[in-house]
Amino acid sequence: MPSSLYNNICSRPHSTPTTRRDFLCGLTASLGSLAMTSMLAKDLPSALSLKPSSLEKGPLWPKEPMFPAKAKSVIMLFMEGAPGHMDTFDPKPELQRLHKQESTLTKEGDPFKFFVGSPFGSRKVGQSGLDMCDQWQYIADPEVADEFCNYRGCQAESVNHPEALFHMNTGSRLGSDPALGAWTTYGLGSMNQNLPGYVVMTELAMPQGGAGNWSNGFLPAHYQGTRLRPEGSPILDLKSQPNKTREHQRRALDELAFLNQQHAEFHPEHKDLAARMESYELAYRMQTEVPDVIDLKSEPEYIREMYGMNDKETAVFGRQCLMARRLIEEGTRFVQIFTGGWDSHDYLEEGHSSRIRSVDRGMAALIKDLKQRGMLDDTLVIWTGEFGRTPDNNKRGGVYSLGRDHNAEAMTMMLAGGGVKKGTIVGATDELGKSAVDVVHPIRDLHVTLLHLLGLDDNKLTYLHGGRYKQLSQFGGQLIPELIA
Repeated sequence: MPSSLYNNICSRPHSTPTTRRDFLCGLTASLGSLAMTSMLAKDLPSALSLKPSSLEKGPLWPKEPMFPAKAKSVIMLFMEGAPGHMDTFDPKPELQRLHKQESTLTKEGDPFKFFVGSPFGSRKVGQSGLDMCDQWQYIADPEVADEFCNYRGCQAESVNHPEALFHMNTGSRLGSDPALGAWTTYGLGSMNQNLPGYVVMTELAMPQGGAGNWSNGFLPAHYQGTRLRPEGSPILDLKSQPNKTREHQRRALDELAFLNQQHAEFHPEHKDLAARMESYELAYRMQTEVPDVIDLKSEPEYIREMYGMNDKETAVFGRQCLMARRLIEEGTRFVQIFTGGWDSHDYLEEGHSSRIRSVDRGMAALIKDLKQRGMLDDTLVIWTGEFGRTPDNNKRGGVYSLGRDHNAEAMTMMLAGGGVKKGTIVGATDELGKSAVDVVHPIRDLHVTLLHLLGLDDNKLTYLHGGRYKQLSQFGGQLIPELIA
C-alpha cells in the first residue's frame, strides 16, 4: 500500500478518535470498492462530452441519477419579498367584491383590518386557460403560458422573511443547512468541470439572509453556490496578470497542490483543505471558459432584444435570464436568480406593477429560448417567493393601507419544463386566498418532488453530520404526484 494512502487511513490524530460509526462506514471504502467506482465512472456516457477530456474525477464529477430523471438542470427565479398570489396568478373575485370592507378574518384583540381587492384585472390565457393578472404581457403569450404549471397548494411555516427564505432555499428555517442547489450538485455533480455547478445571481442588494440562502451548510465547500456580481465583471480576476502566463500559473498550482497534499495526508480531519485545493483548480479552469459564457455580446441582437436587454427597466433581469440559459447550456447544473421588491405592505399597485414589468419579458424569453433550443424538456424552471400574502391589511392612522401582510398558509408558484404537467393548475386556495385548501403540502414535500424530477430520492440523498444522516427535507416528506407529467 502506498505510504500516503496508509497515512490517510491509519494516521488519525489523537484528538479525533475513530468511532464505531466511522469504522462501520469505513468498511465500504476499501481499495476494491474505490477501484470499482473508478471503472464505473469512466463508463459514464456524460464522460465522453465532459470538459476537460481528462477522466480525473473531482467532487463535482457528474453522477448518474438514482433513477430515470425528467430534468437534468434547474433555473430558479426567486421573487424575494413574496408576491401576492391573488395579484399575480390566483385571482379572487370575492375579494374584489369585499374591497375595503371590514375583515372577518381578524381574531379578537387584533387591530382593525379591512379586505384588499387586487388593483389588477385578470384573464385566462393560452389554450390551457391559466389565470394571470393583466400586468403580465409577455408570459401571457400562449407559446409561453401553456408551458406553465401553476401550483397553489404549498404552505410555508414562517412569516419572517429571513426564516422563510432560508426554509424555501435550504429546507431549514435556521439558515445553516445546505441549499437546494448544493444538494443537487452533491447528488448529481456538474456537467462541465470548467464551470461552477451551482451559480447564483442577485441584484446590488443581497436577499435577506445573504449567502446563507445558497450555502453548502454541512456539505463540503465544493457545493456552495458561486455568486456572480450584478455589475462589472461577474467574476473578478478572470484574467491573469500581464506578467504571468498560463504555464506560470500551472507550475505554481502544481507546487501548491504538492505542499497541500502532503499537509492533507497528515490531517485528514481538515476536509476544507481539499475543497480549497479543488477551488484553486476550478478557478484556473474557469479562466478559459467563463469569459466566453458570460460574454453576452456574442448573442445576436434579436436575442438581446427578446430578453429586454435594450430596455432599462428589464435589462438587469433579462441579462441574468440570458446568462442562466447560457450557463445551463454549457453544463452548469443549478442556477438561481434573486430579484427583490415584492414586499408590498403599502402601495401594492405601484410595487407589483413595477416588479412584474421588470421580470415579465426575461421570463418569457427564457421559456421561449429554452424551448426553441430543445432544452426546456430537461430544464426545470421555477418561479416562486418565500410565502404568500394576506387578503386583508391594517388601517393605519385612519388611512386604508392598500397592501398586504405576510401569509404562510397560501402562496402560488409557477413551474415549467423538467417533467412537470404543463398547462395545468394544481391545488387551490379558498375564495379569499387566505389558506390552501386542495393538494396542500408543506415546503419539504415540494423539495422532495423537485429532487424526484432530477432523479434523486430525498431519503437516500443523505450526508453524515453531527452523528446522524441528514437530508434536504430534514425528516422526510411526500411526493406531490399532481405536479409530475
